Amino acid sequence: MIEKIKTDLENQKGKILHFRFNGARNQIEEFEGEIENTYNFIFTIKTIGENKRIKSFTYSDVLIENLEIIDKKG
Repeated sequence: MIEKIKTDLENQKGKILHFRFNGARNQIEEFEGEIENTYNFIFTIKTIGENKRIKSFTYSDVLIENLEIIDKKG
């Protein structure tokens, strides 16, 4: 399952996506960005807008739905 998530994310590189992260203590953070790189255990997202940052997440974050990835075109 993790390999499928990794492959899907690699195919989304360079596209502007919307992300919704369910963090600790029910804090929800929403942002837009693009997947910058995929590594063995994590992937990085370059955010767009005022606060340009690099954020890193694990493939497990996607698997357990802590991180939702929404393609704005579909």
